[in-house]
Order: sequence, then structure tokens, then C-alpha cells
Amino acid sequence: MTNRGKCVILLHVPGEMAAQEPSPPSSLEGNKPGFPKKILANNLEEKHMCNSCLKILRRPLQAQCGHRFCSFCFNKIVSSGPHKCSACIKEDLFEDPTSILKEGGAFPDNAARREVEALAAVCPNEGCTWTGNIKEYEVNHEGKCDFMIILCPSCKELMRTNELERHNERECPERTLNCKYCKEPFHFKNIKAHDEICPKYPMICEGCAKKKIPREKYVDHIKFCSKFRAPCRFHVVGCDMSVSGLYFIITLWMPPLSLLGEIGVDFLRLPVFVNVLALTLLRRCQELELKVGTFENIVCVLNREMERSSTTIEAYNRQHRLDQDKVEILNNKVRQLERTVGLRDLSIVEMEGNIREMSAATFDGIFVWKISDFTKKRQDAVAGRAPAMFSPAFFTSKYGYKMCLRIYLNGDGTGRASHLSLFFVVMRGHSDALLKWPFNQKVTLMLLDQNNREHIIDAFRPDISSSSFQRPVSDMNIASGCPLFCPLPKLDTKNSYIRDDTIFIKAIVDLTGL
Repeated sequence: MTNRGKCVILLHVPGEMAAQEPSPPSSLEGNKPGFPKKILANNLEEKHMCNSCLKILRRPLQAQCGHRFCSFCFNKIVSSGPHKCSACIKEDLFEDPTSILKEGGAFPDNAARREVEALAAVCPNEGCTWTGNIKEYEVNHEGKCDFMIILCPSCKELMRTNELERHNERECPERTLNCKYCKEPFHFKNIKAHDEICPKYPMICEGCAKKKIPREKYVDHIKFCSKFRAPCRFHVVGCDMSVSGLYFIITLWMPPLSLLGEIGVDFLRLPVFVNVLALTLLRRCQELELKVGTFENIVCVLNREMERSSTTIEAYNRQHRLDQDKVEILNNKVRQLERTVGLRDLSIVEMEGNIREMSAATFDGIFVWKISDFTKKRQDAVAGRAPAMFSPAFFTSKYGYKMCLRIYLNGDGTGRASHLSLFFVVMRGHSDALLKWPFNQKVTLMLLDQNNREHIIDAFRPDISSSSFQRPVSDMNIASGCPLFCPLPKLDTKNSYIRDDTIFIKAIVDLTGL
């Protein structure tokens, strides 16, 4: 045993020694549910998960029953009155009134909050390379990422935040432009329709080829343009002559007799001319009647084709609706199968974790914990990325107490940055109802000398009045142990405690009286 004075018996709340209690979250901080799981750079531990929204804890509160909830989720649950804790019911640990969630029945879990905020995080948005921890993500990155997908407020198209300005200026079909001719505003999608009615739109005369004639002045121009040719006003009855704009305007308003005089008809021979004109018009009318009859037949045929097409389209529409219903049914089945597969995957992951835990477990109260990659893990602890580590669980017997160790490679509390801190944790086990409480067995903690010469040893007997050694109501009790277990300089110099970048921690629980 090293010369470090008497053993220190400490009721330890991780991360809370030598630090002030943070102020309660403001209404703005607590108005969101948990962080999405996909921001984690590593796997999510169950203790960091909200028991309501099943996401990463945000501003965690711990209820009297020991379960943790996001501040937002807990307030939402109790907003309509007291509720039974669903997690207690699920774990078959319901205990009235401890398991009743009610307003004021939970306290801020600052230790869990600091653990969560120190977890490594990445941005979930595709294309973003931001990394940091969850606290930095919430303060500096959440809701501010340039790669976040948002809706254009005008056309509702999905895009990244950093593309919105360019989209509004160049691409959005709902953007508003000012006509460069009349200066009136219009939507971009209506640009062609506006050009058709714009009074200032520049036009070209088909006769004299004059350019840039405003539409509102175009009619006035062609009335007096000598080169513009317009169809005769009698083209509806068969005249295929074209006349100048000026001639068209003059003849449009001249009486018929003036027209006859202009073309040289002798008024003395007017009856003969009228007869000839009448015969010509009669013949022309007969030709037009034949054409009208032909067109009527064509229209009848087209109407029948339209009716057949309408019937076919209606049949296709009915079939399309049936196909859509089938597709929706299949989509629902696929979503149901995806949920089932997701639940199976979660079960498999949970079973694998249990198998790994059981394979590392011992059942005689003696446990040796091998910690490899010591240098990297020590650096992570110094940087605050992973200040603490938990060992696999071990037992005093197959149906005995369940325990684990917790180590701070850069120290914690009074030993922060100066000592390696080592703590003993009592965990909730399947046989707790059969065991004697509080836990009262002597615990010996050791850092093994790999040359088997001088192990660093510390031991303590539990304080039975401490909550750390009562029957657990959550996954694990508050850790207790030695914050000044081993001075860090002793590990920095050449020593036999670290070999191949690996250390060994040993715990021995005295089984006397069990």
C-alpha cells in the first residue's frame, strides 16, 4: 500500500466537485425535446437517453423514481396533471407514489447534463464537416448550419440554407420582377403572359419593318403605314385581296356607292352590274355552304372521337386511382416492415451488449479491468471529450450484488488534473429483492504493478447511511471511492504500471457474511 495517508471515503457525484451548480434552464433553453441520436459520433448509452422522447437528453431532469427526462419532455408530461412513469411500468418497478410524475417532482441532473454536453458530436446535415461536442453543437451550430435543408417561403422547394439567396434571386419561379418596359411588377412564371399584354412592349411593323413600336401605339401606326397589308374587310365571305392599311381604313367607312364609283361603274348600267354581282355572290354562297357542310361533317367525326377519348381517359383514371390505392397499401406494409426490422435491430444490439457484458462478468467478487490504449484515453480525458469510463459489471455471486468501477484518467473533484480517481458503483441487479440492504461489504481497489512488486492499493468499508449503498432505484447508484487514488506524475514517469500502453485495475469485494 502506498504512503498516501488514510483512505478517503467520499460520496461522489461525478463532475460536481469543485464546480458551482449551474443555474436552472431558462424557458428558451428548455423548449425543445432531446437532441437527435444521429448527431452522436459514438454509440448512444441508455443512461444518456430521455425516457419519453427516446432521444439524447437535453437539460435533463431526474424524477423521484430515478429516471431521467428532458426538461421539455417532463414539463409536457406533467402539464395535464400527475402521470405514472412509463419507464417504471415498463421495467416492472412501479412504486406509488415514487413513480408518479408531477410538477415540481424532479430536479436538474447536472452531472448527467455535463456528461451529455461533453459527448462527441457531428453535424447530421449531409455535406457538413462540423465536429465538436454536444454543448458546442447546441450553442454554436444547431439551427445555424449552412447545409440545413429548408423550404423556400415562396415556391416551397427544398434547398440548403446557403442556396436560398441565390435561389430567390435567380431560380425561384414565384420571385417578383419589374417589367423593363412598363416597370410594372409580375411573377417570373407569368413573364410570357405579361409580354402579351404589356402596353410598352416593343413591336415590329410587318410592312415597313420599323422596330420598337410600343404595343399601345401599334394600331395607330398601321392605320397610316403605306406598306402594311391587311386582309379585305370582306375576307369572311371569300375575298382574298390584301389592301394597304390606309386603303383599308378608307374603304371601311365609305358607303357602297362610293366604292362602286371608285372602281369605275357607270351608274346608268347599275342594274346590270347588280345582277352580275348578285349571281357572283349567289355562286360564292353555294360554295361556302358546301364548305360549311364539309366542316360540319368533320366536326361530327371529331366530336365522336372526343367522346371515345373521354371514355378511355375516364377508364384510365379509374385504373390509376386503383393503382394508387394499391401503391399506398404496399407503402404502408413497407413502412410497417421497416419499423419491425428497426425494432429487431435494436433488440439484436441490446442482446449483443448483454452478451459482451456477461462474457466479461465475474461471480466471485473479484474483478480485473484491463484498460488498453491508455495514452489516447488519457488525452481524451484531459481534453474533456471522455472524462470518465465505466468498467463491465461484475457480481459477488450468480444471484448476488451487481457492481462496476468508474475511473477518471485525469482525476475528478479534489483530484482533478493531479490524480487518477477511482470509484466503486453499486448497480441495479435482477436479484436485488433477495439481498440484504444496505450494501455493507469491504471494498479493496488496486492499480496492479505488472512486475508484481508494489501494487497501489486502497480500501474502504461502505457508509451504510449513504444513498450510494442503498438498494438502487435506477440503473446505478452514485459512485463512491477515492478521488486521490494515484498521483498522475507517478504514471508519467517510467514505471511498471503501464506496459504496452495498458493498465490493470483490480477490485476485491469481501464476501464475509454473504
